[in-house]
Order: sequence, then C-alpha cells, then structure tokens
Amino acid sequence: MDSIAEFLVNIKNARKAGKDKVDVPASNMRKALATVMKNKKWIKDFRVADDGRQGLMRIYLGGLRGYRGEFLRVSKPGRRVYVSRDEIPSVRSGRGFSILSTNKGILTDDEARAQKVGGELLCKLW
Repeated sequence: MDSIAEFLVNIKNARKAGKDKVDVPASNMRKALATVMKNKKWIKDFRVADDGRQGLMRIYLGGLRGYRGEFLRVSKPGRRVYVSRDEIPSVRSGRGFSILSTNKGILTDDEARAQKVGGELLCKLW
C-alpha cells in the first residue's frame, strides 16, 4: 500500500472508531496533506514529534461534522493521473474537495483553479 493511501485510511478508521487522535509516521508529503486537510477543516490540528528516526505525526480529529471521512485515491504508484487546469474535477457537487500535487506545492482543487495550474490528482475527499 502506498503511503498516502495508508495515511488516509488511518484517519478514516480512527474517525469511524470515534477516536480523538491518531498517530502516523511523518513525512513531508503527509505534512503537506495534513496542512491542506486542516485548512479545509477535515481535521482539527496536527503536531509532529521528532523521535530520532522518521518522526511521528499526531493528528487531532474533529473538524466539520458534515464530512464522513471518505476518500478516493486517484493517482496510485501503478497508475499516475495528471490533470490540466481545465480538467480539475469537482467532488460531490462541491461538497468535497480534491488534492493535487502541483509545481506550486500541494493544493486543493479550488486553489489550483485560482492559480491556474494542473498537476497530479492525488485524492478526492468528502
């Protein structure tokens, strides 16, 4: 399983189990994803602790009650999916959002449209 899918599954399972927080291994990609999810209020907050190795990220769940915590991993290690700025999809008629990896960093679909950039479509969350 790839690290992004594992990260999202850990958050989804902890949310469904009624947990307040979940610990996952830290990486720069996961930090960027957590920042985007925090800005969209999908999670409440996150902290990164240095343990002398990879690091540990503690994610505090909560956020908006309207989000069920579902996701769709679009671009996978075996099949990368790239979209231009005109092809960025809308998720659940605007009730969800997608996350893209662009040359300007990790952005949501709204931010990518505003900056007029495309990139790798990582996942859709709702």
